[in-house]
Amino acid sequence: MVPKRVTLADVAKLAGLSTTAASMILNGRPDTRLSKDAHERVLAAAAELNYRPNVAARGLRTQKTRTIGFISDRVATTRFASGLIEGALAAAGAADHVMLVLETGGEAKLEASALEAVLDRQVDGIVFASMRARELYIPELPAGTRSVLLNATSQGHAVSVLSDEYTGGKTAVEVLARHGITEGVAVLGYSEEAEQGLFRSVAVNRRVEGIKDALAENGIDVSVWESVWLWDADPGYAAAKKILRRHPGVRALLCMNDRLAFGAYQALQEKGLRIPDDISIVSFDNDELASYLRPGLTTVALPHEQMGRDAVRLLLSDDAAPGERLVPMPLIERSSVIR
Repeated sequence: MVPKRVTLADVAKLAGLSTTAASMILNGRPDTRLSKDAHERVLAAAAELNYRPNVAARGLRTQKTRTIGFISDRVATTRFASGLIEGALAAAGAADHVMLVLETGGEAKLEASALEAVLDRQVDGIVFASMRARELYIPELPAGTRSVLLNATSQGHAVSVLSDEYTGGKTAVEVLARHGITEGVAVLGYSEEAEQGLFRSVAVNRRVEGIKDALAENGIDVSVWESVWLWDADPGYAAAKKILRRHPGVRALLCMNDRLAFGAYQALQEKGLRIPDDISIVSFDNDELASYLRPGLTTVALPHEQMGRDAVRLLLSDDAAPGERLVPMPLIERSSVIR
């Protein structure tokens, strides 16, 4: 048989005070004008009875449920973006909030039902997250419902948290320049000429702009921009083989993500080329596999955990100004760039 839930009235009775007095003490109300002894009796009674506040009842009184909605496409079910939700959960817990996580797979019907579910539960705010940075469609929300876009943007929703892709692109190039590599660079994964008229994402566009500006600023010559539409290991392997065959003077590969770099590692090793002695490699994302490669892959990390934390903090903040919050992409230096 399920034991009866301990109520505030039970705590007040044991402490010998009114329910109102016990409530003021347990809620930390300042200037209750109650004695120190009364405070101690209430706290002792709550501990003895293992009292837990009724969150639903408190929500009715305060119009706050201490619950956050987190609606995403594939953030919770893929390792590529799991840091987003880990950071959000940590920030929610630190603020004494519960996070209700719903995954939609990017399907419009599931997105609508997920939104209904969190609104029905009267969450204090909603984080709309995307596995890959992109523009989201968010329907009009009820007045007073806060929202933050995480790794995404949306028309009509003012606060977004994104990685600083432009500066990240510049950082990757500056690593090569710092180690004296100013010619024989190949960009693996993108070609403006081959992809003219095609759209990847705002994040990719900003990353590419950062790369281009840093190349110009550092006087670095690019031997080839090799387009790879699917940024994964097998296409990266094939593209790296093509670059090595057509451009034997290449000294460095700037890969658009770590999966492409993983494929490039295989192509170089198959050809008997050493990393970084013969060819240096720098990449993006700091995927888990980057630390497992030998030599370890130097990469510009996606700051997913920090982005998740920032999104929740902004959601719960009373003075979050509209606009984008760009989270720095840290450089993770390992051993794939010659020194």
